Amino acid sequence: MAWITRESTTVYENPWISVREDTVTGPGGDGIYGVVSMRNPAVFVIALDSEDRVGLVALERYTTGASLEVPAGGTDGEDPLVAAHRELLEETGFEAEEWTHLGTMNALNGIAEAPEHVFLARGARPAAGADVRSQHEEGIDDVLWVPLPEVLDMIADGRISDGETIAAVAYAGIRLGRFR
Repeated sequence: MAWITRESTTVYENPWISVREDTVTGPGGDGIYGVVSMRNPAVFVIALDSEDRVGLVALERYTTGASLEVPAGGTDGEDPLVAAHRELLEETGFEAEEWTHLGTMNALNGIAEAPEHVFLARGARPAAGADVRSQHEEGIDDVLWVPLPEVLDMIADGRISDGETIAAVAYAGIRLGRFR
């Protein structure tokens, strides 16, 4: 059965998200469905340096506390590739030689409209004149460069628990032929 939306009301919005409440008929009958919509798509960057290590950022999230993640952020209305370059630079102080769009995914698709673009950035190296103040503004405590097998161990033992980071690593691992 397809979902039928009978009414939709925006109950909250700010510059980054809107939240609406829909009156629906779905597989279980009539009800109310809450939906979070992101204003702009997000980008996630799997950056690999010359030693084939993955760039991770350590930060404190308001919602979940300490977290290890790949560089990521909103597109702010930019082309996703432009935003990916910006996020990698802002969060790590690095730039990359080769960029590949790996695909798109959706975060929390049971409650949100939150499209995300995943990029592989090869040949990551420190950017000349990088401004580390942006790392502080982003709440980033550290930038780590970790071999992919160790990143997989970090996912397996729970040190990396961010769902989008895990999905982005999977995209990259598949593209790189590391998961076959």
